[in-house]
Amino acid sequence: MTPQELKSILSAGLLSFPVTDFDAQGEFDPKGYIKRLEWLAPYGASALFAAGGTGEFFSLAADEYSAIIKTAVDTCATSVPILAGVGGSTRQAIAYAQEAERLGAKGLLLLPHYLTEASQDGVAAHVEAVCKSVNIGVIVYNRNVCRLNAPLLEQLAERCPNLIGYKDGLGDIETMVSIRRRLGDRFSYLGGLPTAEVYAAAYKALGVPVYSSAVFNFIPKTAMDFYHAVAKDDHATVGKLIDDFFLPYLDIRNRKPGYAVSIVKAGAKIAGYDAGPVRTPLTDLTGEEIEMLAALMHKMGPQ
Repeated sequence: MTPQELKSILSAGLLSFPVTDFDAQGEFDPKGYIKRLEWLAPYGASALFAAGGTGEFFSLAADEYSAIIKTAVDTCATSVPILAGVGGSTRQAIAYAQEAERLGAKGLLLLPHYLTEASQDGVAAHVEAVCKSVNIGVIVYNRNVCRLNAPLLEQLAERCPNLIGYKDGLGDIETMVSIRRRLGDRFSYLGGLPTAEVYAAAYKALGVPVYSSAVFNFIPKTAMDFYHAVAKDDHATVGKLIDDFFLPYLDIRNRKPGYAVSIVKAGAKIAGYDAGPVRTPLTDLTGEEIEMLAALMHKMGPQ
């Protein structure tokens, strides 16, 4: 798949990032991961991100990363494209990027570099180095310490033909509008704020109709129904699902930092696809919170 072919795929449809399965001892569980991917793939997501943020990329060792990407690529070879999360320092991100390409990933999601604050020029140099280390398509994730502006993204687009996507996790409307207007159709644009459904209609109005869904991990039918409602401007359905599920869901998610990942794993367990515990420094939901989430999921009906 060429970067431009990947860009075309990412320009429509719903995206998601499967959680990574761990066993009771916290080790990668390939059998559980295969079962999860086989369950989710037929629901119609345009692409899946393996070892992304919700896949706990930050917690993975190098050998685990390779096993996760290979498992995802092999399992979904005939069903849905797999993109791999990469991140960390420039050398680490390059190593992961080249390994993902070697294993057959169709593209990369470049997560923010680790901790260190840096100038815009430094971040741009980091993104350029990763892009030039591979031939597959790359999506840059503007979030946290990665805050590239429109002029720098335009320069990167000129220097890196395989930089084909921009994922926004900042929620800065002025920045999003300036990037979308300046870059036009050069990029595929993805909404990437946590629980992106809450922002989906607003981002569609900005010219960003595609987003990645975390709840697809445990209520995939509802996630797809919501995406189609947004696409058709079915405001009644969108409003009902936000009121009935997403706002109460946010009340649970916002109880503790890191719950954006933990609550997804809890939902997967309730749905019958237990992915094991989250890894520290994240913490799992309490029993009371799991019961609250189960009640919300029950209202959504069979998936």
